[in-house]
Amino acid sequence: MSQLTKTPPLIREAITAFLQERLQSKLEKLKDGQDDERRQLQEIFRPENWIADAARRVGQIQQVTHALKYSHPDARGTSLGSAGNPQAVATTVGTHSVGARLPTDVVGNAAALDVHKFLSRDAEGVSLLQRCLEADPTVVSAFSDDPETAQAWMTAFAGVVLPKGKPASHTLAKQVYWPLEQGQYHLLAPLFPTSLVHAVWARLREDRFSEEAKSARQARREQRPHPRGFCEYPDLTIQKYGGTKPQNISQLNSERRGENWLLPSVPPQWHSDPVRAPLGMTSIFPRLFGRRRAVREGCEALKRFFESVAGQDRNNLAIRGRREELVRDILGELLQFAAEIRELDGGWSLDERCRLNAAECCWLDPGRAETDPEFAARCLHGDWRNNICVSFGLWLNDRLRSDTLPVGQPEAREWQNLLEEELRHD
Repeated sequence: MSQLTKTPPLIREAITAFLQERLQSKLEKLKDGQDDERRQLQEIFRPENWIADAARRVGQIQQVTHALKYSHPDARGTSLGSAGNPQAVATTVGTHSVGARLPTDVVGNAAALDVHKFLSRDAEGVSLLQRCLEADPTVVSAFSDDPETAQAWMTAFAGVVLPKGKPASHTLAKQVYWPLEQGQYHLLAPLFPTSLVHAVWARLREDRFSEEAKSARQARREQRPHPRGFCEYPDLTIQKYGGTKPQNISQLNSERRGENWLLPSVPPQWHSDPVRAPLGMTSIFPRLFGRRRAVREGCEALKRFFESVAGQDRNNLAIRGRREELVRDILGELLQFAAEIRELDGGWSLDERCRLNAAECCWLDPGRAETDPEFAARCLHGDWRNNICVSFGLWLNDRLRSDTLPVGQPEAREWQNLLEEELRHD
């Protein structure tokens, strides 16, 4: 009687299918007349023989999430299996961020990686390794008719998740000596987060090369609608591990073909449109300033807020506070806009195309005062700040006014006062 005759059907099928696949791939490499080699392979891949050999070799590998050999392929020391720090804050990205989808890696003798592939095989939706870790009795009967032998094998396979020996670093590993009191120190050994790296790599690969992403890009080139968008990752850098033998580093490194994709970690380079002088207009408010996206959004937000509190007492402290907050957002955009214009070379308002009113010229072209004494006196003694505040109040009222939202002189005066307060510090 075969040793797998009494095994649960789906587990038996999973084991048989795995061994048959590996046997077939090796048989296909044999040439005609190599009958002895063929019989030898068939004997090796008999379930009871192969599982016994795998149970002996499983001690040569370890399932991990953080691996040492990425520091140096010849480093010998501790690798780690950890789901990450559950107390890490949500804004911190780490192994804990992947959660239940965290892939596990395998390090150790590359010749024994097939053992982990065997343990990763699913049977009824549960991997053989998980069944071994849970001491599932159905696996015992699936491995062998001899319960003691099968139990020993299951215990050996479950040990793949355990660290090998005591925690240790190595001269070829990265090390950080963290000073303590009284001349003592902690020796920290940074480990490569291979599982997190693989999760990121898989996401980037899906975004870059999946059929859905390719279809979306093609639709964009042809200017056609598409039900989904796509992601671009410019300036990726590829870091290689393991050379021509990436499997010597780890199993997941082999699956990534030795590649680790690095996103650019550099300061952003802003590409802004050049600032142009406000020529050909009598005021910056209706056109140039009012068309800025942030200004449009700020005005809409203020308008929606007024409509939401229609009929309520506008002297309510909470309403007044929120109203002032929204107006100050618009004022912040105005002061930013003015600062950009004032960076232009002084004297631009002398251009014959400039039709800007005198108050806004004084505000936005202060450099002209250095070469134009009359203009300097006007800036020093004139009432241009008050004129700008009035213009702003009238403009904002015009942006807010509707059939359902009447605004008048009291509101305009409030906007003027807020801008005047800001200009005092200008």
